[in-house]
Amino acid sequence: MRIFIIFLLFFGFNPLLYSQDQKNNINLSYSNINRIDVLKKIEASTDYRFYFQDDWFDTTILVSGNFSNKPFQDVLTKVFEDTDLNFFMDKNRIILTKNSIIYNTFQNTKTKDINVPVFFQQYDSVTKNKAEKTAPIALIGKETIDAEIDFYTLSGHITDLKDDKKLGDVTVKVKNTEISTITNSEGFYSLKLPVGLATIEIQSILYNNTSRKIMIYSNGTLDFSIIEKINQLKEVIVKGKNSQNIRTAITGVTTIEAEGIKTVPLVLGERDVLKIALTIPGIKTAGEGSSGFNVRGGKEDQNLMLLDNGTIYNPAHLFGFFSSLNPYTINKVDIYKGGIPSEFGGRLSSVFDITSKNGNTEKFSGEGGIGPVTSNLTASIPVVKGKASLLVGGRATYSDWILKSLDDENLKNSQASFYDLFAKYSHKINKNNSVEATGYYSKDKYSITPDSLYRYSNSLVSLKWKHSFNEKNNSELNVTNSEYKFSIDYESANPESFIFKYKINETQASLKFNSELNSKHRLTYGIASKLYKVNPGEINPNGASSLVNSIKIDDEKGLESALFFSDKYKITEKLLLDIGARYSYYAALGPSTQKIYQEGVPKTPSTVTEEKVYANNEVINSSGGFEPRIGLRYIFDESLFVKAGFDKNYQYIHLLTNNTTQSPTDTWKLSDLNVKPESGLQYSLGIFKKLDYKDIELSLEGYYKTSKNILDYKVGANILLNENLETELLQGNGKAYGIEFLLKKSTGRLNGWIGYTYSRTFIKLDSQFNDEKVNNGAFFPTNFDKPHDVSIVMNYKITHRYSFSSNFVYQTGRPITYPIGKYTYNGAEYTMYSDRNRYRIPDYYRLDIGLNIEGNHKIKKLAHSFWNISVYNVLGRNNPYSIFFVTKEGQVKAYQTSIFSVPIPTITYNFKF
Repeated sequence: MRIFIIFLLFFGFNPLLYSQDQKNNINLSYSNINRIDVLKKIEASTDYRFYFQDDWFDTTILVSGNFSNKPFQDVLTKVFEDTDLNFFMDKNRIILTKNSIIYNTFQNTKTKDINVPVFFQQYDSVTKNKAEKTAPIALIGKETIDAEIDFYTLSGHITDLKDDKKLGDVTVKVKNTEISTITNSEGFYSLKLPVGLATIEIQSILYNNTSRKIMIYSNGTLDFSIIEKINQLKEVIVKGKNSQNIRTAITGVTTIEAEGIKTVPLVLGERDVLKIALTIPGIKTAGEGSSGFNVRGGKEDQNLMLLDNGTIYNPAHLFGFFSSLNPYTINKVDIYKGGIPSEFGGRLSSVFDITSKNGNTEKFSGEGGIGPVTSNLTASIPVVKGKASLLVGGRATYSDWILKSLDDENLKNSQASFYDLFAKYSHKINKNNSVEATGYYSKDKYSITPDSLYRYSNSLVSLKWKHSFNEKNNSELNVTNSEYKFSIDYESANPESFIFKYKINETQASLKFNSELNSKHRLTYGIASKLYKVNPGEINPNGASSLVNSIKIDDEKGLESALFFSDKYKITEKLLLDIGARYSYYAALGPSTQKIYQEGVPKTPSTVTEEKVYANNEVINSSGGFEPRIGLRYIFDESLFVKAGFDKNYQYIHLLTNNTTQSPTDTWKLSDLNVKPESGLQYSLGIFKKLDYKDIELSLEGYYKTSKNILDYKVGANILLNENLETELLQGNGKAYGIEFLLKKSTGRLNGWIGYTYSRTFIKLDSQFNDEKVNNGAFFPTNFDKPHDVSIVMNYKITHRYSFSSNFVYQTGRPITYPIGKYTYNGAEYTMYSDRNRYRIPDYYRLDIGLNIEGNHKIKKLAHSFWNISVYNVLGRNNPYSIFFVTKEGQVKAYQTSIFSVPIPTITYNFKF
């Protein structure tokens, strides 16, 4: 540390007084060195001596310069350019000052009406013995003599001191003024302040309030790290969600925070953010145990599942009963079921943007849970204190052990197990740069019969670099790779043993920029590209005695790229417009052999006229289009506002499944010469009201959707290992509409929500050929059309430690095709079926209850515990999973299968340290 000289001088605005020596010209040249070394170089070649503190300089910033016979003052001005340092010259002594200027005369200033002090103390307060000091007054910007602007911008970020988490909805205001703002989702704030002294106050319901005196000279930044409140034996009331909803113009957005769902009773006591999503209006599943989601009438493949920007193709464990995501590693899930932001694309219905937690950079911590079927543990490890952390988590099931202990011989010989692993490294390099790296892997295996073993897995790697250019402009670079694969291992005494494999791999890179032009315009723009590689399937003999012939379907490859842009335009304080645009381009790539079919006749193996061969990376077919995204929000008052939206999307990848529900052995198909991309339009309108009584929120949203080229199949289609797959496929138009109602109470002893959806979903498969028509070419209900859907989630807080929770679900039965008669043809008897999806299975309903017991609220203890005692399907409702038909003794009989037809009690222990 160099010697720092304190001068008590008068203030004024006259030019600085220089001695004759100070007007001397000098020669100076330097290249790629830090500024301290520049000053040492000047001292070594001249009589000048500098006085400053070393920590005023960022030694990682290197500069270059070349001056020939230049005035010394001009040289110093250039050296300290782009810093907050000024200099005062007293003969051969140069005293550096941080932010402020040292004046040598006292006169009236042009800023006499502005709050600029002649002299102010360095600290807010000093103890009597002067042994301790409070936080120093923050000097913002760099004072200049000829400044003519009276108001400057102060900006920065608000973060959690414990884990460096960015905090949104925090109030930032200037004491004793009307100047205030609220941080956005990235914890960023921006204020316009007059020159001079001011006190900045930070206010939050969940965090301790804090304040800081500042002296502002020009535009600058000031970050705050605040401490979470600890309210022992007192209820914390959160009221921030409504303001967050008001700020965005996008319709149909829902945020689920993992920490807030621990009291909801779910199957086998497992905390699960994706299962909670099914209680939100507009989000359904085709049946209990299905791993897919149907969002606002969309198919299962029309949802984009992202974990830290990487795609998850199968987000389910154990036949869909568990999410494949460890709940203790998840921070929140943003679900876009209406307007999809322009940065996302490639799916028609929704985006599930899942964000994982950041680790604790201050101390070792963790949490976990022990349940009847699974256990998990997550640990947070500081790597560089205050800057870097590692979050690791693992979860596994011991269901194999449970099955082997049962008396039922069939169950004893079966197996079903899974595990998943998660790791995330976060590092804040400096105030402008941070990096994150996420790794994820999950694996399932199950065997219902002793001769077949099914395996499937997800893997993901995600890298993110966030860079801030200044307080209003930042960027985010993401590179991800994800893979999904499954296999069937069939081994028996007969010569038909085989191993079947399937795999899809996706690599993506995206670059996104955020710019705040002014108080009215916030821009998001960038570019994204992803490469698909699909192995549609291959079968090989299993063992030397197997007579199965090896078959491998040609690999598929496709490149999907997009440019995107959006502008959040604040037209007035009440009217907000979110206008976006995305242009997507898709190219199916070789190597590939594509079949050309005869025109004017149905596609069959016999109507192939040509097989066209494409070389590696040769474009087979290309398509794309403009995807507008528009959202509008108007606020009538603080408690009532409306939203409207429109968006268009393209989808170039399709799920192949002939089941009524998504299964682990479903495959994916890329668009090519014979399979067209899907496209969809959605119009939505919503009204939102907050009642003053007991903090109750009401919302009513409606939507109408149309879609083209939706993929379906012919009756009895064979989609696995089919070299003429396109002959089994049908593509048609779809339409869906619905109304969603939500009543939500966030605070008080009794809290929760009631959701109701009325919706219809139809598809039309029409063609000039009868073989490619379904239901005579008319619109008919899809497999997941369920008009009525009710969810009631309630939690009653008995005391601070004990609460009672319940979850009730009712859904209309999904459509089904029934046999309606028999007929004889050429001496053979056949079953005649109704029009597709003309009938419905019985309605579904279920009630779950739970008792939640928290450990005592002592601050100093080894771990904080949480018990959940719950009963799934407490009414023992025998809900149908599927209905199938068997012909016995000349009669067609219907049989119903169920997943959980009896109450399932569970006890789960959760802990946090």
